[in-house]
Amino acid sequence: MKNVEVDDKAYGKVEAIILSMTKHERENPKVLNGSRRRRIALGSGTSVMEVNRLLKQFEDMQKMMKTLSKGNSSQQMRNFKMPTGFKR
Repeated sequence: MKNVEVDDKAYGKVEAIILSMTKHERENPKVLNGSRRRRIALGSGTSVMEVNRLLKQFEDMQKMMKTLSKGNSSQQMRNFKMPTGFKR
């Protein structure tokens, strides 16, 4: 991932969303129901849709890391879609 550019504005939003979560929510994202997501969005100055997008990216990254740890990395990396906010 040598030629990856990171959008600083997107990074700031991600940071704000994560900082708006409680420690328990950061450790267990599965506990995030609709009202918690709304609270996080209000606290971070973003929309619920952006919070949902970040959680989906996190979930996708967890799946990819699990697959990579199984040793099936070359095929999975070809099928991997770069999360939004990153450019090749």
